Amino acid sequence: MSKINQSRRKWLSLGGIVLGASIVPNTVLAMVSTAKPRILALRNVNTGERLSGVFSPKGGFSTSMLKKLDHFMRDKRTNQIHRMDPNLFLKLYRIQSNLGLQTAEIQIICGYRSPATNAMRHRQSRGVASNSYHVKGQAVDFRIDGTSLVKIKQTAEKLNNGGVGFYPRSNFIHVDTGPVRTWRGV
Repeated sequence: MSKINQSRRKWLSLGGIVLGASIVPNTVLAMVSTAKPRILALRNVNTGERLSGVFSPKGGFSTSMLKKLDHFMRDKRTNQIHRMDPNLFLKLYRIQSNLGLQTAEIQIICGYRSPATNAMRHRQSRGVASNSYHVKGQAVDFRIDGTSLVKIKQTAEKLNNGGVGFYPRSNFIHVDTGPVRTWRGV
């Protein structure tokens, strides 16, 4: 085949692609270019409840989903509900995603703590801060089955936002949306 015919075929092929793309409905193009919603799968180890929170990368969580998450993270002793910081859930998703575990279930040990529960826990253990971010709805203690706590801790620290507490004997990681800091608990 001559060079001219090969070149002509390439141009005709390119023209066909352009023509084809121009007649594809805009809704199909929008579906291709629209970011997929993200899913955060959670299980509360104290209540046995499960919740999958769907959110968009740009818009975050819907108001109704945030209310469900607030209820899910309620104080296990008093059943009190508090508004949780939505950035906390985004942080959990980023940790999960950076670990390559987008479909893994995150086990929640503790979310919101009422002031009364926190004061009681503080009296029981020096490891519980009197001014805990749990009381502000800005902290969560969690683990992910099948993933080492060390790996989760390292991944959380690499985000370089908020606090990261490492509790190997108690088998959980604490993350919050407060200032950047790290510590090792019991």
